[in-house]
Amino acid sequence: MFLIYLRTIKKCFIWMVGLLILQNFMGVQAQQSPEKILFFGDSITAGYGLNPDKAFPALIQQKINSLGLNYTVVNAGLSGETSAGGLRRVDWVLQQGVDIFLLELGGNDGLRGLNLQQTKANLQGIIDKVQAKFPQALIVLAGMEVPPNLGADYMLEFRQMYVELAEQNDVLFIPFVLEGVGGVPELNLPDQIHPNQEGHVKVAEHVWGYLVDALTSSNTTK
Repeated sequence: MFLIYLRTIKKCFIWMVGLLILQNFMGVQAQQSPEKILFFGDSITAGYGLNPDKAFPALIQQKINSLGLNYTVVNAGLSGETSAGGLRRVDWVLQQGVDIFLLELGGNDGLRGLNLQQTKANLQGIIDKVQAKFPQALIVLAGMEVPPNLGADYMLEFRQMYVELAEQNDVLFIPFVLEGVGGVPELNLPDQIHPNQEGHVKVAEHVWGYLVDALTSSNTTK
């Protein structure tokens, strides 16, 4: 009887040790799993004319790595993308997990002179989809500017569209993603629309200034 009791105790002990090891392993795996930053945009995000590793999202990843932060950047930029195309595409992109979603769209709508009420509705639709599927995700809205040849009224309405979206959704707002780069010949490709390699370095520095506090504060609370 005493031997049976010892065997039972031994089996329980082995089972409990195994359970503790499994829990510890799962905890370590959870801690090691990086959070995902999704850059969802057009040719600016995609790095038109450059290798993807020279585009500003890849440069953001380098900055993240240099600080030892536990984030992985996904570049979901698509050259030529409009807000309507983004709204159609976002469900597919959101099949993967998202912790931070940076939205950089609308520039192609502006260059084509599209109706900005519809552009605004499309961008709102994208934000709504992200919030519905990942309510805890941090959304970052990157604004754009259009050239003055489209008219002063259109230019102002375009700029105000982003301001209103940011305020209505209480998101982290970058008023002009190409700040210090747009309109600077030496920082752009010959088309004077898309940043060159040096321009993307400047864009990464600008965007990083908005992201770094959110990333470091989030990392320290985990």
